[in-house]
Amino acid sequence: MAKRTRERGFPVDPEPLPVPVVDNHTHLDHIGAVLAEAAPDGEPAGQAWPPTVADHLARAARAGVDRVVQVGCDLPSARWTAALLAPLSAGSSPLSGPETGRKSSTQQARVVGAVAIHPNEATLHAGVLEVGPDGLTPEAEPHHAVSLDDAVAEIADLAKGNQRIRAIGETGMDLFRTGPRGEQAQRASFRAHIALAKELGLALQIHDRDAHAEVIEVLLADGAPERTVFHCFSGDAEMARVCAENGWYLSFAGPVTFKANDHLRDALTAAPRELILLETDAPYLTPHPFRGQPNAPFAAAHTVRAMAAHLEEDLGTLCAAITANSERVYGNW
Repeated sequence: MAKRTRERGFPVDPEPLPVPVVDNHTHLDHIGAVLAEAAPDGEPAGQAWPPTVADHLARAARAGVDRVVQVGCDLPSARWTAALLAPLSAGSSPLSGPETGRKSSTQQARVVGAVAIHPNEATLHAGVLEVGPDGLTPEAEPHHAVSLDDAVAEIADLAKGNQRIRAIGETGMDLFRTGPRGEQAQRASFRAHIALAKELGLALQIHDRDAHAEVIEVLLADGAPERTVFHCFSGDAEMARVCAENGWYLSFAGPVTFKANDHLRDALTAAPRELILLETDAPYLTPHPFRGQPNAPFAAAHTVRAMAAHLEEDLGTLCAAITANSERVYGNW
């Protein structure tokens, strides 16, 4: 992915949560790509820069975010995710590089994974270089030479070969990034991922950007997996009610804290507590008032505090509900 550095450091460390919660969607392998080359002022003295996976997990645990779901949604990232979660007993070598550090059983115990071909990746694997409403020209990379069918087949192999991969995702549709031909490729990829999640008995994580009606249409036509999550839920209260009617989970990220997003807070209010999840989508979507700074799993504690304040609900009670919901979706870890 393109390097987009953010000169400021991470948000301030929050007061620890009274009850631990799960960040159910994060990209640990992408955080380093948005960081400045040198640690900005305010970062803990003596910590490696950029932080390793172990550093991110330790910082999150101190904040009360005790577990994460690592999401690999292109072929390189899916392979990285599977390698991170490979059993140490299998004799695999420690991962190397600034984002990883040495694997440990403690580190692994806090992480499970999700893998998929992102909808914007699906168009490139399908050879569709179509300009969408965003006005940007897509650029293929070497891994896009793999056909879409073969890319999805590799995702299936990675998921089948690793018991710590608990979800297929993020998959779905993104009509901000493509036009009609790309929409066809995304729809075909989405349907293949739905079928794979059902075949393997795994949860499904959905990416839905400017495609609410289309995503829901496909889910209803093909039959959604038993555990279906709208990652970074972006709909309104009416869509939240549709999700609730179908038992689909709504995962809220930093945008629920943005001042302009009353529709997201209305959706949060409308969502049944047993269907609410929490995420960072790190390194993006950092919660207010830290918008524009790089995100990391520990910052989920800021988001859940804002959610509890909006709902006028006890923070510990909401954290406990989110933890229980996360375990229903992804199992125990």
